[in-house]
Amino acid sequence: MPESNPTTVQLVEAVCAFLENDVMPSSQDRLAFDTRVAVNALKIVARELRLGASLDESEQQRLSGLLGQNGSLDALNDLLTAQINTGVLDSDTPDLMNHLYQTTMGKLQIDNPRYSTYKRLHDKGKNGDQGSLS
Repeated sequence: MPESNPTTVQLVEAVCAFLENDVMPSSQDRLAFDTRVAVNALKIVARELRLGASLDESEQQRLSGLLGQNGSLDALNDLLTAQINTGVLDSDTPDLMNHLYQTTMGKLQIDNPRYSTYKRLHDKGKNGDQGSLS
């Protein structure tokens, strides 16, 4: 599909800016709260539009390597779940913990990149240290 101007991300970000800059300052109580919720939801949508396809592709590639087969992301995640549940894969399986870490970090990058644990682990990852969730 040809890229239109403005893009979908730009449209979502424009609505978000309008809500934050024009609606929220003049809102009180319930409307202010509901507007903040809407702004947060729109920011998640914008990040999903910007990052989602790339993160999904990376996850699918990791799963294909880990499981030794190709398939849709949903099918591979179903297989991963089944193999973990039956004990075929566990924390000693090479690359499993890295895959789970990378997948979790990608989801946090979209859902809430301001989350303090995400920021701490992301900064460690920039320095070559994957860190741990504990």
